[in-house]
Amino acid sequence: MMTTDYHISVMLNECIDALNISPDGFYVDATYGGGGHSAAILDKLNSGKLYAFDQDEDVHDRVPDDERLVFIDHNFQYIKNFLKFYDAIPVDGILADLGVSSHQFDTAERGFSFRFDADLDMRMNQDQDLTAKDVVNSYSEQDLTNILKQYGEFRRAYPLAKKIVQRRQSAAINTTAELKEIATPFLERNHHSKGLAQIFQAIRIEVNAEMKALEEFLLGAVDVLKPGGRLVVMTYHSLEDRLVKNLILKGSLTGEVEKDLYGNVIKPLEAVQRKPILASDEEMESNPRARSAKLRIAEKI
Repeated sequence: MMTTDYHISVMLNECIDALNISPDGFYVDATYGGGGHSAAILDKLNSGKLYAFDQDEDVHDRVPDDERLVFIDHNFQYIKNFLKFYDAIPVDGILADLGVSSHQFDTAERGFSFRFDADLDMRMNQDQDLTAKDVVNSYSEQDLTNILKQYGEFRRAYPLAKKIVQRRQSAAINTTAELKEIATPFLERNHHSKGLAQIFQAIRIEVNAEMKALEEFLLGAVDVLKPGGRLVVMTYHSLEDRLVKNLILKGSLTGEVEKDLYGNVIKPLEAVQRKPILASDEEMESNPRARSAKLRIAEKI
């Protein structure tokens, strides 16, 4: 585990080992964040190159001046386009840590966390227009229900959506504290934090179009990997993990199996190990964010 004042890297050693790094290879850190994973990859490179993606402007001043590192300030969903631009295809390995950074959660004004009272924002790319405030105040009751149910797996999605729509008719819902107060009656007893986490997760995913970005990233990653190259992805909730698992084990994001004329399953990746790697008990104790992390490793066939 690598700790900085920005972010605590989950399962750092496991991620780096999974990449099976060649000193002269080309690698991608699809989610730069605090730079912990990138620093560990650079430590193992000689003439190799690292291409790091991150759309959050807060990370820009944390990027080191290193000729082996190319920083790309865009969403990782554009991995194929930018690697083509840099003439970096194919690559030897790709790492994506899909969690929201500790910095984003701990910076109150970003509005990611229900622990602080702040404007409803939740944008990972602060240049985009759509915010959590827009979602909460303008989406229809049905759309809010769908988001809470699908992205948050929140059991009382419909009554909460109905209450949100009722409340905003008298006054806009502008802050995390206001949303938290509206949601409280719909939370399960003794599980308030879990319920709030599900609600905030659902809205954050919608604001940042996270599932669409992940789908495009995964398909692009398969295309840019060389045969034998490694795809290493760490997820933090079941929606993400299901997509990654489907692609690795079934060959498609939907989980639908396609077969050739001989009945062989058509899939571009082979799982290095069938079950995900979980953080150690010691790491979970020291870093609560590691408790939900699942690390999956695949190799391009």
